Amino acid sequence: MRRDASCGRRRCDLYTPAMHVVWSATELGSRRFCPTPVRSEPAELEDRFRRLRRRRIRGYVEVEIPGGGSSRVTIGFRGEYAVVHMVVTAPVPRFFVLGGDGSVPADAYVKVPVRDELARFTGDVVLEVHRAWDVVQAFTRTGQAGDLGEWRPLQPEPTGAET
Repeated sequence: MRRDASCGRRRCDLYTPAMHVVWSATELGSRRFCPTPVRSEPAELEDRFRRLRRRRIRGYVEVEIPGGGSSRVTIGFRGEYAVVHMVVTAPVPRFFVLGGDGSVPADAYVKVPVRDELARFTGDVVLEVHRAWDVVQAFTRTGQAGDLGEWRPLQPEPTGAET
């Protein structure tokens, strides 16, 4: 492993199967998302998440399983709320958001980070942060995201002139 100069974190060049995950997350010091992937045991990812939560820092984490297919799961969290996305890269890129758990009314809004920007989500896709983290942990154990709840496809934003 080498250190990446942009974030000071380990950069993975070779992924190994089994009990490892590849993840990128909000940095504790800068509070900015560092996209440089880290390959580690799930315990290191768990530690990062707990440290972000303990410091009451909003955060964003992307997780994939080496050799586990073409899915990546992300969690953006702020306060007691989170939103979980799934990115499927093959055969064509597709994006999904996990249905909410009722912790926020469907017609209310919550802002959570997506990478470094706060994004607004309706309550129907918001989960309580511990429930959302349970979903991420289930993904790290199984490498499968499809059975973790109701995934809703995200439609791309229309491009062109606004009306």
